[in-house]
Amino acid sequence: MDFIKYYREGSTILDEFYFLRGKDKISLVSDTSHFYTDAEFSTSHDNAVAKIMAYDLLVDHYIQELDDLRDLSYGKSRKLNTLANGDRLSWTASKTDLIELIYALQASGAIKSGTAGIKEMAMACESIFELNLGNVYRTFLEIRERKIDQTKFIDRLKSTLLQRMEETDG
Repeated sequence: MDFIKYYREGSTILDEFYFLRGKDKISLVSDTSHFYTDAEFSTSHDNAVAKIMAYDLLVDHYIQELDDLRDLSYGKSRKLNTLANGDRLSWTASKTDLIELIYALQASGAIKSGTAGIKEMAMACESIFELNLGNVYRTFLEIRERKIDQTKFIDRLKSTLLQRMEETDG
């Protein structure tokens, strides 16, 4: 328990005894199984850290599964991007287009009155569409450097919406 507390607090004062080979202090070792492992590869506490990390991941997984089961029991869909008929929403335009849209939504104040950060909006979109946008800030710089059509995607959205309106009117 002392080592788990040490690890969870992010302490480093005893790291040389826990994680450097050949520096074992028998008084700090509660699990002696490491003496049967490869002394040139393992240390006295590396296996303990691996177990802590594995158990943490397992607990996180179980918590997520329980949340999903609760949601299902309340009739909520399992994922944000799952429609009532079970179909998945997916982003089919380019990632750059989505980043352009995120910046436009943030700049317009359309989400959280403009107080939502780019990073949190990007993370939400990544979660909804199950994709990785990469470095959104770098992509935005590339969008800004466009010589023609800086807002290419937004312009296309406007154009297609106006076209749809004309079609439904006529």
